[in-house]
Amino acid sequence: MLDMKARVLVVDDDPALAEMLTIVLRGEGFDTAVVSDGTKALPALRELKPDLVLLDLMLPGMNGIDVCKAIRTESVVPIVMLTAKSDTVDVVLGLESGADDYVVKPFKPKELVARLRARLRRTDAEPAEVLTIGDVTIDVPGHEVTRDGQPIALTPLEFDLLVALARKPRQVFTREVLLEQVWGYRHAADTRLVNVHVQRLRSKVERDPERPEVVLTVRGVGYKAGPP
Repeated sequence: MLDMKARVLVVDDDPALAEMLTIVLRGEGFDTAVVSDGTKALPALRELKPDLVLLDLMLPGMNGIDVCKAIRTESVVPIVMLTAKSDTVDVVLGLESGADDYVVKPFKPKELVARLRARLRRTDAEPAEVLTIGDVTIDVPGHEVTRDGQPIALTPLEFDLLVALARKPRQVFTREVLLEQVWGYRHAADTRLVNVHVQRLRSKVERDPERPEVVLTVRGVGYKAGPP
């Protein structure tokens, strides 16, 4: 269940947009804090310990890509990027740097709130469930992934993606199905979200990401889990 007082750190140098975001998010029950300079994002993250970071890509001091990379060196907090429509290269760079999702400006407030809620989903009192793909073990309620007893650090979204595949080991998932199940999209969306996150996931769970055994590509269709 979503914590209605989830804290969102807004990193945006546009005062009007930051004010609008604050009004919208507080109206939806979120607690918000705003910083306007990329260099202030990491100190604010450490101090406030937000549940989610809403990050503009174009920032003074330190751009959103570098902020994203810096956050990922010490936190798995969900990150949603704000980007202009033309920033297609930056979108991929942002996702590769650790962002979970993105929203294109101008956006509808309801759309933004839906994206944030999807990333803040909480499940309480999950029953015991342990999944395996090859030598990778997934403790679902414990939110832990291990290989040979050694933990593998994943972001919540990477974890959700791995669990979705592991729960149905014989099923091939199209990118569109994964966008619906993992990201919560109910309509056509950017399949690059899936491709980049699979790359990120493989870089962490595969012994050799160039020869994947945990997350397999089914050419022309999508992805599936390797043998348990």
